[in-house]
Amino acid sequence: MAAGKPREVFIQGITSNGRQFRPSDWAERLAGAMSSFRPGGARGGPGAHIGYSPYCFPTTLAGVKCVVVNEALRKLEPMAWDFVMNFAKDNDLQLFDGCILPD
Repeated sequence: MAAGKPREVFIQGITSNGRQFRPSDWAERLAGAMSSFRPGGARGGPGAHIGYSPYCFPTTLAGVKCVVVNEALRKLEPMAWDFVMNFAKDNDLQLFDGCILPD
């Protein structure tokens, strides 16, 4: 039996009591902190700081800022996975499982 696609966890910028999480650029900041965790490891040289990891990137769904975290990050770097999940927990952010569908 072939292994399925790793799940994706969406961290919504909404707290459990329905308030919008601040600051407004939280998703970009969190995903930026995780940008070095990518297939093949961190990139060096000019422009290495530009771009998000395919394992952790910001998006907007129904007008709500989110960060999509691919479960593959857990295997690649468990401490990075724990950091992102603890960020969501510590800030009382809503989580849900899902997947990004191609356009």
